[in-house]
Amino acid sequence: MERTELFNQLKNAVNLYFIGIGGVSMSSAAMFAKERGYHVAGSDKTASAATEKLKNEGVSVFIPHKADNVAGADAVIYTAAVNMENPEMRYARDHDIPLVTRAEFLGFIMSFYPSRIGVSGTHGKSTTTSMISHIFLCASLDPTIALGAELACIGGTYHIGTGDEFIYESCEYKDSFLSFDPSIAIILNIDHDHVDYFFTMEQMEKSFKKSIKNAHTVIANGSDERVERTVADFGGKVIRFGMDASYDFHPEGLVYDHGCACFTITAFGKPLCAVSLAVPGEHNVLNALAAAAAAYERGIEADSIARGLAGFTGAGRRFEKKGRIHDIDVYDDYAHHPTEIKATLNGVKKLGYRKIFCIFQPHTYTRTAELFSEFAHAFFGADQTIFADIYSAREVNTSGITSADLAEAVPGAVYFDSFEKIVHYVQQNAGAGDLVLTMGAGDVYKIGEMLLQEEASGRLEQG
Repeated sequence: MERTELFNQLKNAVNLYFIGIGGVSMSSAAMFAKERGYHVAGSDKTASAATEKLKNEGVSVFIPHKADNVAGADAVIYTAAVNMENPEMRYARDHDIPLVTRAEFLGFIMSFYPSRIGVSGTHGKSTTTSMISHIFLCASLDPTIALGAELACIGGTYHIGTGDEFIYESCEYKDSFLSFDPSIAIILNIDHDHVDYFFTMEQMEKSFKKSIKNAHTVIANGSDERVERTVADFGGKVIRFGMDASYDFHPEGLVYDHGCACFTITAFGKPLCAVSLAVPGEHNVLNALAAAAAAYERGIEADSIARGLAGFTGAGRRFEKKGRIHDIDVYDDYAHHPTEIKATLNGVKKLGYRKIFCIFQPHTYTRTAELFSEFAHAFFGADQTIFADIYSAREVNTSGITSADLAEAVPGAVYFDSFEKIVHYVQQNAGAGDLVLTMGAGDVYKIGEMLLQEEASGRLEQG
């Protein structure tokens, strides 16, 4: 369906139905629809905190999926995770109800905002989008925000504001970001990922190039060769950020305090503001530079940029502290790609822990198989690597790859076939001054929660 036709259909719609409404991005999209005056309903496989929150906001939520639920809808919004044989999808097709992807719907919602800041890249989108949001809120602006992670200052994954800005994550998976139309486009990095969709890096770079074609300004990681190729012939304004003085935005006087960076942001050769970050690692210096460049481009004062970055303590599942057990810190991180793992562990190494126990749950069989060599070399920042079973997500294991294979390839690593066994191993081996870091995009965070629950019964043994 052509973009103009799609937008006209949505403008004339009254009743919108969301399949998979309990998902992070879908629940946000449903609330954006409700705010614009639509009657909103939807369904999910199981009830959750998100579906309960939606019901409390006046959204009709059905559990589970049933064909009759869709009757009366003017359009059905769905995600890539929904099977095309879902009974509600079949009902919509059989009754000629327009089917709209979540990305297409968000593109429609964004069209009502004069300024649209889209953060793309294979790593760091949630953190950078959160940093930008913090800055705008510190500047007493009221942006609309769409995130893929929880952000404490907005009480969730979205915020419906009254200002001109729509700040959002621009996800590349299955070319979702081609449905968006940023006025300021940020490209943090381009790495080989989503190998079930992007079969070559050439295909991926072409998609990123398409995603920025209508922007008036691109903020680009100048030290990433693929990003540089992507913006090389861009016709608008390009602002580059990086770690040295050759870039438009770069740090001066960079030092680390317990792993967190302190530096002066230099913009176009002049000092902009001094920044002290509360999140560790060099990768967060780059994220902060990108966020500062976006705010600067929108005319935000240096003081608000400094306060916004200093006040950012992290987004949900982005090196998030879960608790402390007998002087052992328990953290969780969403990293699920070798580059992300290396960056996170390099930052964590500077925090001064006695030992780092990294519990990793690979995400999808295709990614694990395709990037196996990269994964095998990604964990040198950990003192002990522990592998959980691969989180299958949407996939079937056609390659025969297992986490046990990874454990054999990583020196000193171990593999366990249950969360309970991992918890027991950590209880037996971790000691005071150590860090236990669960890592992955699946449900590996539950291991940290299990450890913290064990604390209540006093069962953790000192290593």
